[in-house]
Amino acid sequence: MKKGYRQLVIIGLCAAVFSAVCDFDNFLVPCQVQAAKKDDLKQQNEEDEGRLEDLDDQVNELEDEQEGIDQEIQVLSNEIAEIMASISLLEEEIEAKKAQIEQAKIDLEEAQKVERQQYEAMKVRVKAVYESGETSFLDILFSASSMQDMLNKADYVEKMHEYDKKMFTNYKIARQNVENLKETLEIEESELEATQEGLEEEQSSVEEARAQLEAISADYAVQISKARQQAEVYKQQIKQRNAQIKQIEEEERRKAEEERKRKEEEARKKKEEEERKKKEEEAKKKEEEAKKKEEEAKKNNNSNDNNNTSDSVVNDSTSTKETSTKVTAGKETVASAKGSAKGKEVANYACGFVGNPYVAGGTSLTKGADCSGFTQSVYKAFGYSLPRNSTSQRSVGKEVSYAEAEPGDIICYPGHVAIYIGNGKIVHASSAKTGIKISNALYRDILCVRRVI
Repeated sequence: MKKGYRQLVIIGLCAAVFSAVCDFDNFLVPCQVQAAKKDDLKQQNEEDEGRLEDLDDQVNELEDEQEGIDQEIQVLSNEIAEIMASISLLEEEIEAKKAQIEQAKIDLEEAQKVERQQYEAMKVRVKAVYESGETSFLDILFSASSMQDMLNKADYVEKMHEYDKKMFTNYKIARQNVENLKETLEIEESELEATQEGLEEEQSSVEEARAQLEAISADYAVQISKARQQAEVYKQQIKQRNAQIKQIEEEERRKAEEERKRKEEEARKKKEEEERKKKEEEAKKKEEEAKKKEEEAKKNNNSNDNNNTSDSVVNDSTSTKETSTKVTAGKETVASAKGSAKGKEVANYACGFVGNPYVAGGTSLTKGADCSGFTQSVYKAFGYSLPRNSTSQRSVGKEVSYAEAEPGDIICYPGHVAIYIGNGKIVHASSAKTGIKISNALYRDILCVRRVI
């Protein structure tokens, strides 16, 4: 009986211990899992926030480049408007010339008609005078009643011939003038039409250039839209993880609060027990602790004052230190890369302006520059003259492959340029948000690499 009773007791104790262990494990495992999950969520958020920052930089750069292209499109649109206005004026001039030519044709036909009539009339008179030969002429002379009458008739015949000759000559000159005018007007019309064709070709060329820029601008808009969509995905993921993290932290706080209350209750009970046993000793001890706390409070206040002073100095110098660190890192990259001494000198000089602002259309290395203004001003300091825009800078110097790139070379992207500093890094005027900074050379597709030095 006793043996059976002891067995039952042992079995009961084992069951209790097993149950307690299971409860403890059930408490630990969820806590460990939740802590691990929270760390994973925070790590994923940090990664997505980094990607989100890169996307923001990319969107800013694309928007700046798109704005520059849209300005070029506006300039071309103004040129097209001026060309169309010139063509319209030319068309009016051509119509006027055509009207003048038509009038000249009518005048010419009229002159030719009068010339033919005069010519026919002259032929009739000549035929009447000369058809009968000299006898008729002598008859006119001998029919005179006196010498004076004979001279008058001879003078009349001569004047008649002179009149016919003069009239014929005048009509020939008039007709020739009309023909010359018609030919001149036709030449002028031809010249105006040639000018119109030239303007139309120029308009077509400008419209084609504008269409190309509009296509590039549309492509930038697509890239910006995709980047923003991806950024929205990252934001939603971060938001969801933050909600999960908040839920986990609330659970942790709840359990911590329960644990705190449990400990406080234990401490209260213990304290009451100690107070009940040692009231006098506790009173004395409290007095000593009060004095000690007062001294510690004074020390803490002094320490906090010192810390606050130190923090203000640190905060004031943090930005300068970060910029200095980036400049130093850039120059170390240049020093460790392979390349010519002159190219490294250019790259080192460019790194010295990291942290300075980006200004659209600017060329100041200190007050602000855009991407092509930055490269132009850096090379200008070494006596080299570069074109002002990124498109033109793609043709400077000589082309080398990216694998052959050395510090000082110009890396050309769609609508953007940068200076290579070695080891896959570039320094460039990135965007209004990030200013002049150091980036990975392959952060975007490379069009070409140009070596000026």
